[in-house]
Amino acid sequence: MAILIDEAKRVCVQGITGREGRARTSLMRGFGTNVVAGVTPGKAGESVEGVPVFNTVAEAMTHSESAAGGPIDISVLFVPARLVQAAAFEAIDAGVKLLILIPDRVPVWDAMRIARRGSDRGAVFLGPNTLGAVSPGKAVVGMIGGRAESARAWFHPGNVGIMSRSGGMTSSCGYYLGQAGVGLSTLVHVGGDSVLGLRLPDVALLFENDPQTEAVVVFGEIGGSQEEDLAALIRDGRVTKPIVAYIGGKVAKEGTRFSHAGAIIEGNRGTHEGKVRALRDAGALVVESFGDLAGATMQTLIKTGAVR
Repeated sequence: MAILIDEAKRVCVQGITGREGRARTSLMRGFGTNVVAGVTPGKAGESVEGVPVFNTVAEAMTHSESAAGGPIDISVLFVPARLVQAAAFEAIDAGVKLLILIPDRVPVWDAMRIARRGSDRGAVFLGPNTLGAVSPGKAVVGMIGGRAESARAWFHPGNVGIMSRSGGMTSSCGYYLGQAGVGLSTLVHVGGDSVLGLRLPDVALLFENDPQTEAVVVFGEIGGSQEEDLAALIRDGRVTKPIVAYIGGKVAKEGTRFSHAGAIIEGNRGTHEGKVRALRDAGALVVESFGDLAGATMQTLIKTGAVR
């Protein structure tokens, strides 16, 4: 099945006529994503990569329900950071239940308002500052892989999920696991900001309920509490599938930001040592070197009899 994205999900691209919107629409369609509509105010009647463009998400939703046989499932936003809140509100109010917020530098208060609006309307979002998600052999939403050709070459269908706080390392995890013969269900980049929609523990619960996924690889980082919250889910028995993790930022000291806004140590919170200890105490396998991640994952699959 995979999670979040597959070949059946109907996708809308907000900002489709911009440079990034056009390029990433080409990537998504090239990978098999069912992109049914695009939105750019004032551009209704145009088309991008054969995808019709509408002025509003509500208009795109009406088109999808009549022409594509159902509502838009996902809207991916390629708009300037200052416009993300308005664009997200528009999608949520039109009935879209999953948003992919690609831009970085989205104001924290805007992300918090989007979270509240989504909670009120039964919608969730990935990001901000995310590359999105890809289910190998099915579909991609966002910009993971860079080009459809490389995404197909790097990521192979299988039974291991990947969730990461780093966009680049999401792809790196998938590439090196693929080189080791490990197939993947879905790769998810949760985003690098301090205020996020779906966090590592939320994605872990989605993988837990996915029949295709039999183990989960985690690329974590210093800062915040996502990894500790994941450990709590494991301890409570809510996540039972094998977890193999690597935590970046081992040498970082207090006040250090490790690449992303959400990866900063504050006092004794969010340390590398604390995250590793929490996950290990909960029963996860945490490797010391990123280079050990693929081998440890394969050994875990062999041990559990989940090798495909």
